[in-house]
Amino acid sequence: MQYPKELAIAVQQASRSYPLEGFVPGQGPLQPKLMIVGEAPGRTEIENFIPFSGQAGKELMKSLALAGLTREDVYITSAVRSRPYSVKERINKRSGAHEIVHPNRTPTKKEVLLHAPLLDYELSVVDPPVIATVGNIGLQRLLGNAYYIKDHHGEVIRSKIQESNPTKDGYQWSEKEYLIVPMYHPAAIFYNRTLTPQIEADWQGLRNILSQIPADE
Repeated sequence: MQYPKELAIAVQQASRSYPLEGFVPGQGPLQPKLMIVGEAPGRTEIENFIPFSGQAGKELMKSLALAGLTREDVYITSAVRSRPYSVKERINKRSGAHEIVHPNRTPTKKEVLLHAPLLDYELSVVDPPVIATVGNIGLQRLLGNAYYIKDHHGEVIRSKIQESNPTKDGYQWSEKEYLIVPMYHPAAIFYNRTLTPQIEADWQGLRNILSQIPADE
């Protein structure tokens, strides 16, 4: 995705005030069968500039296959385009030395709002027939903080969505309604393998949902 230069520069400059690094644009066809909205890129993504190319990305590709899709069929983006990181001190298990590390972390609501104009722009250009949000961050970016993936995974929600307001300090509701299907984040199974059957069922259900979308929608 080629963002308007002034838009991308404004977000990147504002990001310097936060513990964020890199910048990974959304990627995929501009007339996709599905748009995926994730959380934020990780270390692998900011190195190769490919959304969902790390370990979670491998799981996402498995899920897409269950829905009858490949990476080439979908437009992939995220609520935040830069990697949120934290600063932690630890002892190296091999050397015993103290070291500073910068692991991934969940983006804050302020960081999501900061990057909101980029997703707004993508939605206006791509106009996807269906949006699959993966994880709470993408879901809440679009539908608000009252929505949690555990309560709505696999559901079909037709709704207006949050978009940045004219002053970029909050959200307003869009004029247009979108078809949204919340999904668990692909990394969820790394922490809870018992979710695997439900995740697979949700993506198989998405296949049925997509089959019912008119070709011109």
